[in-house]
Amino acid sequence: MGIITNLTRMWLTRSVKPFVFTGEFDQVLPYGDCEGLGLYIHIPFCRSLCNFCPYCKTVYNADLCDQYINALIREIHMVGGQTEGRREVTSLYFGGGTPALAAGRLGEIIGAVGEHFTVTQGIGVELHPDDVTVPLLRTLKEAGVTKISIGVQSFQEKYQTLLGRGAVDLSALSAALEQVPFETVSMDLIFALPGQTFQDLRTDVDLAFAGGANHVAIYPFIDFTFTSSSLPAMDKGEKRRLLDQITTYCLEQGYTRTSIWTFSSRAGARYSSMTRDNFLGFGCSATTLLREQFKINTFSVQEYCRRVERGVLPTSLTLRFSLRQRMVYYLFWTAYSTRVDERDFQRFFGVPLRRMYGLELRAARLLGLVTEEDGVWQMTLKGAFFYHYYENFYTLSYIDKMWGILRREAFPERILL
Repeated sequence: MGIITNLTRMWLTRSVKPFVFTGEFDQVLPYGDCEGLGLYIHIPFCRSLCNFCPYCKTVYNADLCDQYINALIREIHMVGGQTEGRREVTSLYFGGGTPALAAGRLGEIIGAVGEHFTVTQGIGVELHPDDVTVPLLRTLKEAGVTKISIGVQSFQEKYQTLLGRGAVDLSALSAALEQVPFETVSMDLIFALPGQTFQDLRTDVDLAFAGGANHVAIYPFIDFTFTSSSLPAMDKGEKRRLLDQITTYCLEQGYTRTSIWTFSSRAGARYSSMTRDNFLGFGCSATTLLREQFKINTFSVQEYCRRVERGVLPTSLTLRFSLRQRMVYYLFWTAYSTRVDERDFQRFFGVPLRRMYGLELRAARLLGLVTEEDGVWQMTLKGAFFYHYYENFYTLSYIDKMWGILRREAFPERILL
């Protein structure tokens, strides 16, 4: 896997230089001129830890959670206070972990954000199915939340058992969503589980939309080396058939494909914290993407709190982009939406997309991976699968290695990827 990703990286960046992450960082972040800026906040606490989940998380403790929220609010003020006035941002997403465990303080966190930023496209929060109750949904709505994403994974007992999850009470969940409506109600499902068939996945998709979702995310199962999950990976050919079948089915039902993995039943129903040109991340393990750098906060809750209490940003690693590296990062995550617009690329970088990657685009079109119309490059079903396939390589070669190290070391000196 490393060979494939390394060769791809060298070709697209036109350099043998790896991605170099170091422990040095900017205390003042250069986000003042960044357009399309989004915000992400990480709440790492869970009631129990799912063995398949790779994200930064720890078992909930009320005192530690309060200490963490205090530090989080301070980090927001440290960064937000670096520019004058209130900066317009596209969105604010809370991930985890289980952010609902801090529901009583989400309004306080959102208030701190509001002192420095004006959110124009809504506020989203990830939820465990057990958290979807009328009182909690009302608390979120009163705090200003407009979008929710529910981590269902599967409604079927055989897959809930495989994933170590409890049963989902769909009727209770649906009733709560009906009483407290949100602009976007997304439900996360996992595909490529052992033995999973198209009929299994279609059943989950149908139940999600019938149960109150207007947006569904169908994420692939990825076997990270540092998780304790023992589930085997699905065969490549089987995975491709499953992805093509469920994509075709969703499109035939009239759902709109909003990204590689997501479909919506209503115009404007979207939930994605990733597809932003630039974003600021707050909390442990949160990442920040700016025009010339990418940084990631420490994964240690205790070290995060200690750093912030000293008035120092909790940055663990920083990557300084070369121009080509930034272009590759931009294209990789923009393509997550299944389309790349040449005008957006030129507006961001000041150079034409075809001048930089014309050869690659022509090859992709000849191979049937993309189509092009009026400067918009759109993935085909074949292209979407190979994007997924490459993302799997990227995840296991780069993200798996970095997160594995950061789980062991709060502030490593250097990582080469």
